[in-house]
Amino acid sequence: MKLIKVAAGVLNQTPMDWDNNKNNIIGAIRQAKADNVSILCLPEMCICGYGCEDAFYSAGLRRMARTVLYEILPETKGIAVSLGLPVLHRNNLFNAACMVVDGEIIGFTAKQFLARDGLHYEPRWFNAWPQAISDTICYDNKEYPIGDISYDIGGVRVGFEICQDAWAANRPGSKLNSKAVDIIMNPSASHFAFGKYEIRKRFVLEGSRAFGVTYIYSNLLGNEAGRAIYDGGALIAAAGNLAAAGPRLSFKDYIVTSAIIDIDATRMLQTRSGNAEIELAPIENCFNCKFDYPDQTPQSHPTNLPSWQNSQYLKEEEFARAIALALFDYLRKSHSQGFVVSLSGGADSSAVSCLCAILAKLGCNELGLANFLAKAHLAEDITEADLVARILTCTYQGTRNSSETTSNAAKTLAKALSATFMNFDVDDLVQGYISMVETGIGRKLTWATDDLTLQNIQARVRAPGIWMIANINNALLLATSNRSEAAVGYATMDGDTAGGLSPIAGIDKAFLRRWLVWLQTKGMADFGTIEALELVNDQQPTAELRPAENKQTDEADLMPYDLLDAIERLAILEKMTPLEVYQNVQTEFSQYSSEDLKVWVKRFFTLWCRNQWKRERYAPSFHVDDKNLDPKTWCRFPILSGGFGRELLSIELDR
Repeated sequence: MKLIKVAAGVLNQTPMDWDNNKNNIIGAIRQAKADNVSILCLPEMCICGYGCEDAFYSAGLRRMARTVLYEILPETKGIAVSLGLPVLHRNNLFNAACMVVDGEIIGFTAKQFLARDGLHYEPRWFNAWPQAISDTICYDNKEYPIGDISYDIGGVRVGFEICQDAWAANRPGSKLNSKAVDIIMNPSASHFAFGKYEIRKRFVLEGSRAFGVTYIYSNLLGNEAGRAIYDGGALIAAAGNLAAAGPRLSFKDYIVTSAIIDIDATRMLQTRSGNAEIELAPIENCFNCKFDYPDQTPQSHPTNLPSWQNSQYLKEEEFARAIALALFDYLRKSHSQGFVVSLSGGADSSAVSCLCAILAKLGCNELGLANFLAKAHLAEDITEADLVARILTCTYQGTRNSSETTSNAAKTLAKALSATFMNFDVDDLVQGYISMVETGIGRKLTWATDDLTLQNIQARVRAPGIWMIANINNALLLATSNRSEAAVGYATMDGDTAGGLSPIAGIDKAFLRRWLVWLQTKGMADFGTIEALELVNDQQPTAELRPAENKQTDEADLMPYDLLDAIERLAILEKMTPLEVYQNVQTEFSQYSSEDLKVWVKRFFTLWCRNQWKRERYAPSFHVDDKNLDPKTWCRFPILSGGFGRELLSIELDR
């Protein structure tokens, strides 16, 4: 047996935060060396950060990345490490993995398939390296190989698939197999989305089996640049078997996951699979270096991961942990001192408040209070009992149209969360604006003639006071609109959309309501339940902006939320026409009349087109699934359009 110890490191990096990124990389390298690891795979673009956007065009960024690379080199004595950074070659920019062995650069492997959908715009900055092509690059006055290359490191052959490479139909692994590669390393920046971890696990396992190799997958961790959440989740597989899996959604700066693998065993698998005749052919583009591997003892590699991280995890728990980590990273990387939420007593603001409390509990559980406070730049004298009160301020802002039900729900929930709570009566402000405008236009405003105006002023009046609290506390004001409302513009700009961050704008209302019931009745093992949510969950969602006798509800204003979400999926994700959407929901929602469905489908498309300008103005939101409506990263749509005029007529003609 030829046993060597390999590892995958996950890192919580920040774009262009050079010293932080370097320290995390060095910390992971030192941990790997202490654990007797020989080969360490670190994430894609780990030196500069993956989300540098148009700063990748800066020559200064590339120079600094190279400077930091050379600062890291002395730490790599006695170990082989992949380090990601942008590389300019022949006036083209490439996403590259620099292979460093025993303190020396030995080459650069460039990414062949670029991510260009959803959150990713890699072709805007990078060029895809052509398959089977290699070249040389002058880097700091020395010549190195670059391109589609692999390496012979002390008799162990190593190749790369860089993130998107492994998702492509013609993935590089098949070519690496013909080069008799022993190990494929995959440095990735793969964003979190529901169910995505299982897909990654499949291509790692299948790659290791089909190519007869050890496959090492590393990933970024945390909220790197503001919107995308990276869940970590290092994976090591050999010959189709999972050797090790690292934790996901951790609050740590870096995690190293290792396994001892048998090179001879995977070589025999390649031989048995019929590659013996290929193995005898010349191995091209494989660059050699001397490297000694320490003796290793065979061992098992239990993953010991909590149940929620396995294939049967709950979507509800994954959501809670992903948003909690994203909020924590956003808090500390923006150097804010806490969060402020306008807590209405309804589902959306209650969900946001609960997520803030969850991050405090989970963060302290994993890091310990002292490390949590240090990472978040918070005062050292805060106790764990006072932590939520210190970082979360909730304010109920009532008018004459607000109810005792929502007031009591907000106050009770804030107490259950141990948050700081304030109660503002903003009715006099509302009436003052109404009186001022009535004087200006020379008539009275009435609900019969000015319904939308009178609703919106109540929401907008709530913004200045809550912004003041955020400024006083040096805190982040969290907006509370969800994705279902964003789709149809059911939100008051500069009212409930006010804030610097909108943490639930990427998730639909129907899921949020289910999640709140789950948190009330089942909850998380390391957090518990929040029984006070019963007062929220017993309500029908309502904006409470019309007089009480109107019995206003969101679904009466719009349509049933489950139907709204289905229409959004069909229209926006699946790109169906209004008629096709109508025909589909007729089958799926047969409990509603055809006439109602026509009205609701037409309402959705009309409001969708009319309110693109609102989506353009939403505060940054977190990406959690592949139905995101964020026009800056995922779902582009014209602000001005024909509004599906002809298409909507086709629904009326359908019989």
